[in-house]
Amino acid sequence: MVRRTDLPGIIPVFPLPGALLLPRSRLPLHIFEPRYLAMFDDALKSDARLIGMVQPAANGSDDKPALQRIGCAGRVTQFSETEDGRYMITLSGLSRFRVMEEVDGFTPYRRCKVSWEGFEHDLDPHADRDDAFNRDAFLRLLDRYFDARGLSADWDTLKDAEDELLINSLSMLLDFAPEEKQALLEAPRLESRRETLVTLIEFALRGGEEDLIQ
Repeated sequence: MVRRTDLPGIIPVFPLPGALLLPRSRLPLHIFEPRYLAMFDDALKSDARLIGMVQPAANGSDDKPALQRIGCAGRVTQFSETEDGRYMITLSGLSRFRVMEEVDGFTPYRRCKVSWEGFEHDLDPHADRDDAFNRDAFLRLLDRYFDARGLSADWDTLKDAEDELLINSLSMLLDFAPEEKQALLEAPRLESRRETLVTLIEFALRGGEEDLIQ
C-alpha cells in the first residue's frame, strides 16, 4: 500500500471541467494540447507518474482559471499513442489532495504544492465502507433516472459491482454539473458520497420526494 509520506509535495495539475477522478477509480483521458503532452511526458519520467485532476473554479481568466482547493491525483497506468502524436491515457485514482499554492516555473503546464493530510483513508482499500447502503432501493432509483434520461445500462454488471466501485463509477460517469462533481469529490467518505449522489439524482428527477434513500 502506498503511504502518504511517499507522495510528492509538488505535482502537475490538469484543470478539466466535469472530469472527476476518485480513489481506486479509473479515468480515461485524451491528451492532445501541447502543454498537456509535455505534462504527460514529464509525468512518465517521474517515479510517481502522478497527475492531479482539479476542477477549475468560477473565477480567474479563461487561459488560467482559478482552481478548486481539493483535487484527486491519479497514476498513469495505461497509455497509447496515435499516429498524429496524441495520447489516450488512463489515470488510476490514488488519493485526494488539498491545493496549498501554485508553483511558478518554466513548465507550460501548471504545478501545485499540495497536502495529502486528511485523506489517509484514500490510500487504504479496506478503510471506506458504507454499511447503511440500501442497494435494492438505490438501483430502483437509478432505473428511474436512466429511464427518464433515455439511458441504457448493463444491469447485471451494476448489480454485481462492489459498493465503492458502483458509487464512485456513477459519480464519475453521470452527467452532473462541475460544482456537483466537486461536491461528490469532497464528500468525506463513501457513505456521504452515496448520500450526495442520491440527492443529485433525486434533484435531476424533480421528484421532490421526502423519502430520500439513506
